[in-house]
Parts: sequence; C-alpha cells; structure tokens
Amino acid sequence: MKFVCLGYIDEARFADLTQAQRDETMEACFAYDDELRWGGHFIGGEALQSARNAVTLRIKEGKVDVTDGPYAETKEVLGGILLLEANDLNHAIALMSQHPGVTVGPFEIRPADAQINAMIAARQTNA
Repeated sequence: MKFVCLGYIDEARFADLTQAQRDETMEACFAYDDELRWGGHFIGGEALQSARNAVTLRIKEGKVDVTDGPYAETKEVLGGILLLEANDLNHAIALMSQHPGVTVGPFEIRPADAQINAMIAARQTNA
C-alpha cells in the first residue's frame, strides 16, 4: 500500500536551532530516508520552500481568489512530503515514528487513493 506522509515544521522553532543543529537534524532525516529506501519503503519525496512563499487558491463569488501564504492559522506548516510503501497503516506508523523529522514537527500519514491514482495513470498513458 502507498502512503503520503505530510511532514509539518514549526519554521520559527527550526530557525531557533543553531546551524549545526539544523545540519544534524537534516543529516539524520536523510540517513533515515536512506534506511527506508534500502528497505524498499521510500518511493519519493519533496522538500518545500518556506510557507512564506506559498499561495492558497479558492473560489470566491465564482472567481479564483489568491491569498498569500498558507491559509491555516498554525505555527506548523507543511514542510515536505514523503511517499512511502508499507503493508498497512500500522506499518506506515511504525516506519514514520522513527523518522527524525518528527522532532521538528508532526507527520500526517494518509493512504494514497489507489482508484483515483489509477485513473490519473491511465490518462497519462493515453496522452
């Protein structure tokens, strides 16, 4: 089963770390990602730029409205995604609970929607 793991970060808390602490945290994350990769669990992932560089789109009065930044009012913002292969949700939880990224913010783990993703893949094949 595929899972999307959304890694959140408290940017202010991360900025308060020394450069050495930030580097150490990132190296620990990369090392654990390598363990996931070697175990056949790491499918892919992307780090995201600061939420200050984000925009949120929504429809207002029938038109697209663009708002600077994330819309959620929270200290923790989406910092990146990790695509994970696991047997089931409990296995995904067990794998991600060991990820050093949890020290700088929570991970939200969601099963990928296999049915819709198959539809997307079919469209890409036919394009």
